[in-house]
Amino acid sequence: MTTDNQETDQNEEKTAHYPEIKIENLTEFLQIALQNAGWTSLSPVQSAALPFAIKGQDVMVQAQTGSGKTGAFILPLIEKIDPIEPECQAIVLVPTRELAVQVVKEAEMLLEGLFINVVPVYGGTKYDKQIKAFKKGAHLVVGTPGRVLDHLASGNLSLDLLTTLIFDEADRMLSMGFYQDMLSLKGYLPDHDITVAMFSATFPATVRSLASQFQKDAAFLNLSTDQISADDVTHVAYVVESNEKDKTLVRLLEIEQPQAAIIFCNTRQRVNYVNTVLSRMGFDSDYLTSDLPQHARERVLDRVRAGKLKILVATDVAARGIDIPHLTHSIQFELPDDLEVYIHRAGRTGRAGAKGTAYSIVAGFDEVQMHKLRRDFKVEFEKHDVPTEEDVSAALSGKLTVKLNELKETRDRLAFERATRFVPFVKALSEDEEAARLVAVLLDDYMAGNLSIDTPAASESAPDQAEPNRGEKGGRSEKRDNRGGKRNNRSRNGGGGNRNNRGRNAGGGSQKNRGRSGDGDRKKKE
Repeated sequence: MTTDNQETDQNEEKTAHYPEIKIENLTEFLQIALQNAGWTSLSPVQSAALPFAIKGQDVMVQAQTGSGKTGAFILPLIEKIDPIEPECQAIVLVPTRELAVQVVKEAEMLLEGLFINVVPVYGGTKYDKQIKAFKKGAHLVVGTPGRVLDHLASGNLSLDLLTTLIFDEADRMLSMGFYQDMLSLKGYLPDHDITVAMFSATFPATVRSLASQFQKDAAFLNLSTDQISADDVTHVAYVVESNEKDKTLVRLLEIEQPQAAIIFCNTRQRVNYVNTVLSRMGFDSDYLTSDLPQHARERVLDRVRAGKLKILVATDVAARGIDIPHLTHSIQFELPDDLEVYIHRAGRTGRAGAKGTAYSIVAGFDEVQMHKLRRDFKVEFEKHDVPTEEDVSAALSGKLTVKLNELKETRDRLAFERATRFVPFVKALSEDEEAARLVAVLLDDYMAGNLSIDTPAASESAPDQAEPNRGEKGGRSEKRDNRGGKRNNRSRNGGGGNRNNRGRNAGGGSQKNRGRSGDGDRKKKE
């Protein structure tokens, strides 16, 4: 029996047989795929993993989130799939619908013009469309375990000609929530040898042990650094009291003004609560949890990817597979119970060499988790002081001054002279406290329209009105009219960009006839 370190050493020796591959070494069809994607070079994970896939050797690839893993397992399929044969020849299994959509999008981009059909298979959508796609010829199936098993059990999908099986986010696929499904799927695999590749940001010892039930003499490629967390991510912690979390989050967002941010919570109830708080405070936010209808989830993600939504509040369903290149901030409203999940959360930002920041609002038991992250994953947190109201006021005032000066530069001489008519009025207002508050409200509305992205109406996916009390399944409690940056029912005092007293209510084998939706997300802790 070998130790984990010995096993790693032995596996790493296998990698010496396959030198890294370069673009000039690729076949014509692979180079066409790279041209489709606009790639001029291979990422390190692609260069290292491609030779194993091309040779047909089972492999486990550990690499950072955003390092190009999807391309590493899609590209080799170009040489393995026969477009003339209309049967399924490769399957990519993923833990969530969102990741399936993301993988399909990249696969279709790479395989454009190569006559290889890609079929997404996941719950929340009708079976008929997927069955029709199978009949037309599903060379590559990308799906969640539940729905894939449903089609296998019903005879809609056959794996007789399968050559390649890929587990994306393998640590999740071999977790207790999916392990039984994986064993059931094993019963549908063909008798002939197939290549099994597993990709993940982390490979705990238990996962590597379970992987042996699906792989044979697999090599282990560790393309992460000793620090599993992304090198390009800065980890910042705010240590506060539990009842200060809401205020800290609001101040953080006001100070940072993120271009795009995901706020992670551990439960659906907390997601709804945080989203309600932010919506009431006038932020352009929406939420994502596994119980949203599929069309609503996709609509929210489309808004995020298009840059039309700045703040997404989500459970860990959003941590897997969502590729948002412009994402700048990953914020943990609470640290996860499973510390490896933090790696995936933080990895949403700082992708593909971009710089990013992962913020954690730490209280109570979170401090224990933060210590374990430092000890076990070498995550070095920078402890920052919580911004004060004065800090927020100064930051917003500075941004407002810049915006007003930019506005001034867009006016011609006549327009500027016309505006001077109001100078005496403004001076008079500044001498009266109540009048000054009116000006502050106008400035705050101007900021809302220029430093955040307005939405034409509240999201259709938001729940009905609910008070944001802890422990309740909350939603948006008031409908807002964001057009023109105006936010109703805020009961605020205004003044210097401060956001005090805004009416906050915030405190700190056979699978036949199974009749399930096939989401692949059935045993997620949310």
